[in-house]
Amino acid sequence: MIGFLLKKTFLDLWDNFLKIILLNLGFIISISFPIFIPPLLSDIPVLSISLTLIGILWCSVYLAVAALSLKAISDHGSFDFADFFGNIKNAWPAGIVLGVLVSLGFLLLFAIIPFYISLGSIFGLVLAAIIFWTLIVLILTFQFLLAVRARLDSNIIKIIKKSFLIFLGNPMFCIFSLFHNFFILILSAPMAFLFPGPAGLLLFLDEGLRLRLLKYDWLETNSNEESDVNQRKIPWDEILLEEREKTGSRSFKSLIFPWKD
Repeated sequence: MIGFLLKKTFLDLWDNFLKIILLNLGFIISISFPIFIPPLLSDIPVLSISLTLIGILWCSVYLAVAALSLKAISDHGSFDFADFFGNIKNAWPAGIVLGVLVSLGFLLLFAIIPFYISLGSIFGLVLAAIIFWTLIVLILTFQFLLAVRARLDSNIIKIIKKSFLIFLGNPMFCIFSLFHNFFILILSAPMAFLFPGPAGLLLFLDEGLRLRLLKYDWLETNSNEESDVNQRKIPWDEILLEEREKTGSRSFKSLIFPWKD
C-alpha cells in the first residue's frame, strides 16, 4: 500500500505540476506576513502578537482551502482556481481550528515546556516530558485534520474525533506519514518550497487517507467472515486493484516526454 501511495502521489504531483507550484507560491506569500511583518512592530508587543496570530490563522485557512481543492486530484480529477476560491466558504472553520492548534503547539513548545524545564526539579522535568509526548501525539493525530475535513466531515467536533480514530487505528502509518512529510519538506527547500512543498504534503495526506478508507470499506464488507479477517491480513492487492488500473503504469521517459508515447 505504501509503495502505491508514493507512486500515485508522485504521478499526481507531476501531472499537476503548475497548480502545485501556484498553490505553494500562494502559501509562501501568506506565511511571509506573520514571519516578516510582526518583527517590524516589536516596539508594540500587542500589535505584533496580534498580527502574528492573524497571520497564522490565515495561513491555516489557506491550507484548509488547498486541501479541499487537492481532493479532486486525489480522486483522479482536477480543479481550477475558481474551485479554490469557492472552497473558502466551506474550509475556513477547519482552518481556524488548525490555526488555534498550531498556535497552542508553539506555545507549548517554546514557552510552557522551557518553563517547566527551567524549574530544575524532577517534577518540572516530568511535566515537560508529559507535555512533549502529548504534543507529539497531537501532531501525529492532527496532521490528517484537513484531509478528514476534505474527505469525511464538515463538523469540527466530528473532524477532531475522526482524526483521533485514524491515529488509533493506524499508528504506524501516521508515524510514517510524519517522517515522510518532514523528509519532503527538506527536499523542497532547494526549490524554495515551491515543489512539492506544502501542497505536496497535503496531497500525500489526502491520498493516504483515501486509500486507508478503502481498507475500512473492505473490513465492513467482510465483517461477517471468519476471524482471520483482521488488520494484519488486509488484501491490499485486491483492494487497490481498481486504483492501480485507474492510475496506470508510466515509464520515466513518458513522464518527461509524454508526446513520445
